[in-house]
Amino acid sequence: MKKTGIFTNLLCLQLLFFMTLSLSAVSQAKISFNVSFSKPQAHYADVQMSVSDINTDFIDLKMPVWTPGSYLIREFSKNVEALEAFDAKGSRLPSHKISKNTWRIKNGKSTAVSVSYRVYAFEISVRTSFVDASHAFLSPAGIFMYVDGRLNEPAVVNLEPYKSWSKVSTGLDPVNGKTNTFYAADFDILFDSPIEIGNQDIFEFEAAGVKHEVAMYGGGNYDKERLTHDIKKIVEEQTAIFGENPNKRYVFIVHNYNQYGGGLEHLNSTVLGASRYAYSSESGYKGFLGLVSHEYFHLWNIKRLRPEALGPFNYDQENYTTNLWIAEGFTAYYDDLILRRCGIYSPEQYLDKIVYSINTVENKPGNKIQPLSEASFDAWIKYYRPNENSSNSTVSYYDKGSLIGMIMDLEIIHSTGGKKSLDDVLKALYDEFYKKKKRGFTDEEFKTMAERIAGKSLKNIYEKYINGTEPIRYNDYFGHAGLYLVNDKEGNNSPHLGASASSREGKFVITSVYRGGSAWNAGLNVNDEIIAIDNNRISSASDIERILNTKKAGETIGILISRDALLQTIEVQLQPDPTAQYRIEVEESPTQEQLLVRKKWLKL
Repeated sequence: MKKTGIFTNLLCLQLLFFMTLSLSAVSQAKISFNVSFSKPQAHYADVQMSVSDINTDFIDLKMPVWTPGSYLIREFSKNVEALEAFDAKGSRLPSHKISKNTWRIKNGKSTAVSVSYRVYAFEISVRTSFVDASHAFLSPAGIFMYVDGRLNEPAVVNLEPYKSWSKVSTGLDPVNGKTNTFYAADFDILFDSPIEIGNQDIFEFEAAGVKHEVAMYGGGNYDKERLTHDIKKIVEEQTAIFGENPNKRYVFIVHNYNQYGGGLEHLNSTVLGASRYAYSSESGYKGFLGLVSHEYFHLWNIKRLRPEALGPFNYDQENYTTNLWIAEGFTAYYDDLILRRCGIYSPEQYLDKIVYSINTVENKPGNKIQPLSEASFDAWIKYYRPNENSSNSTVSYYDKGSLIGMIMDLEIIHSTGGKKSLDDVLKALYDEFYKKKKRGFTDEEFKTMAERIAGKSLKNIYEKYINGTEPIRYNDYFGHAGLYLVNDKEGNNSPHLGASASSREGKFVITSVYRGGSAWNAGLNVNDEIIAIDNNRISSASDIERILNTKKAGETIGILISRDALLQTIEVQLQPDPTAQYRIEVEESPTQEQLLVRKKWLKL
């Protein structure tokens, strides 16, 4: 539609109004920061914090102990040094720590204080800050303190890039008329807005009516035109599910290293880790697009449509939920499904990804021990702190959650005759809880909505597969689409040691023991050095495989080990291989109902 003169004038007035409002809001901010980098080669960020409108004789400054999206207490305050406080006249104020992440400033009658401190930043990850001579990446929860009781107040951040740096990339709103100065309406937004400062390669595009910036640090063999083309398709495909894109601007901060990975979602941005030379291989390139798809889907699922425990946040302690299998697991389901819908994966390639996930989940004994809902709740103490027994005792809420998303999707498509899918569940929840009720959903509210869209009870899925540990009957759901899961190892009677080992400082050492397997029952331990089997010297996994190929299940072998520098022989009775190797077969003569489900699911 062509704009009339009246419409144009009205638009200009609206823009002027919002600009004035923005400037007014900035002027009213009582908390501000200045971040500089006097010695970036030493990995420090220098922070100055100013607080006014104080009506008590002391204030408590706090550093978050975790960052949203990464469910682990990281103790960011451990990196803070040399905190000092001053009044408006420059006189030093008494300050001391009263807890691991809290500093008390005694300001007396002064209504304004200035605080300076340094943050050591030298951990490469998407969750933690990093500073060196080439750039600075600020993960805000580990950089900016907040005044206890004043999380809802706005904040202004001024950045002073090091002399050789020229660019800043962040989702924070820029302050009009001020270079490298940004505004956050509250600290939840500030902590959710990472900042990249340096000489990153920036390219931009528009998709779904939203301006997107991609900030590439570290170089690499990426093709900007190809990335732009494919990321636009991902953005538009995901936006179509929810009917709207809630941002006006979105920033991808990409850190390219020799070997790197991972991502962390934010309100209107994300931080991605990538291997700088992996873009030229199809697997590497599509893997990166899968990461883009995953983190972008979080724009809706978790950043807005969320379990009730995930916001507003308590930055002092864990924020527990049993629904990370929805927040992360469903996002893991959709990341590759979106690539299928975009045509980046063929139907066969997509099904291969599904099979890989099934093999991953079903071949870990912990899948039979830990319910999925419990895995979500215990993320804070288990998922991010794995040990040698984790595969025996835990299940990934990412991997199994994605499979629950898949079987729910197939069940809904089948039960509604192809009229509805999991898309409709998420869209309805987004409209109901984010847009209308402006809060997170409870466990029961999610289940109720899913059953309403499906037109049937999902009690079986919840009781057996989410809150229980029964094996998923995959073919009950694949069958809806005329697909069938086959285990190529079914009936396999070949012997299996039930332990993994690798070379460590010239020794061949056990690194994991499979629950209920041969090694587990015989008493082999992690950290045992394997020296010989039946008097045959062992130095590699291939040596073990060669010997096992001469044995049968039921036979006993003698394994000479060194445990704490003491030699002993462990007698191991070999059991059949308990692992599975799945693949998907396609029904040659599917019914019309099966074809309908298959077409809807795989976008054929």
